[in-house]
Amino acid sequence: MLRIALTLLLLTGFAVPAAAQYPERPLTLLTGYPAGGMVDIVARPLAEGMKKKFPKGIAVVTRPGAGGAIAVSELVQSKPDGYTIILTPISTLVIQPQMSDLPYKTPDDYEPIVNVIAYYPLLSVRADAPWKTVQEFIAAAKANPGKFKVGYPGEGTSSHVNLEELKRLAGFSITNVPFGGWGESSPALLGGHIDALVAQPGEVRPLVDAKRLRVLTVFQPKRHEYFPDAPTATELGYEVANGVWFMLVAPKGTPAPVVKYIHDAAKVAMAEPAFVSIAKARGIGVDYRPGDKLRADLWREFKAHAEILKRIGMLKK
Repeated sequence: MLRIALTLLLLTGFAVPAAAQYPERPLTLLTGYPAGGMVDIVARPLAEGMKKKFPKGIAVVTRPGAGGAIAVSELVQSKPDGYTIILTPISTLVIQPQMSDLPYKTPDDYEPIVNVIAYYPLLSVRADAPWKTVQEFIAAAKANPGKFKVGYPGEGTSSHVNLEELKRLAGFSITNVPFGGWGESSPALLGGHIDALVAQPGEVRPLVDAKRLRVLTVFQPKRHEYFPDAPTATELGYEVANGVWFMLVAPKGTPAPVVKYIHDAAKVAMAEPAFVSIAKARGIGVDYRPGDKLRADLWREFKAHAEILKRIGMLKK
């Protein structure tokens, strides 16, 4: 009995102080897209709201490239001590590893902490573009195969997948132009280097309000409240509505008490009026889901996107 008690004391003695002392140093919050894009726009106020629980500070570190996969690859190979996490879109987790050889393969290769926001991409053009509707754009694309250039934020992103599905279902071809993020793609569209862009509501809205861009269609189940004149692809007969979630993820093996600590800090930050206001202004929704539910959702999306990628010929052999 004494031996058992001593063993339990040793086990709890090492576990409790570790959790009790966390966090002893700054937290690194990775992002995989350039500054100025939606991931960056969400990450910074989220980190600000979480700082109350991280007195040593939170450093937002950008590692752009490969549709966010560079940053997630760094994350999954980091020490699982709770001092490195990432804010990443779902596409980087369920699409990228099915297209390329990466250090992570499935939703079991990392620790989902909490989902933060959700939204759906849309197709936009310059306000002075000759196409007033998406039907006109599709008709012009069919009449000029491969002529039009359409941008999106990286290969294997949800924006890319929505575009490929629309091309397949509507039967037209264009020249794909992947970018590292909004900071690169918006100047290309406004400068006339590309003809259209699949982007995010929050990125597009300020330029729509300024009458510099027009939204042709939204890839979501119902019309977006900020772009009520833009029909959904489904309304036009094309079942294309692949959404985007941004979630916090930790390396596999991060202690459960530490994951909970980060979860609780993020949940509080997500409820802050300042964060809710930023999300609303950008046309995106705060979408809280804890890690256990999130892993099940990730597996569902992983399997669904495997079918989509297979249909459009992008599934890794």
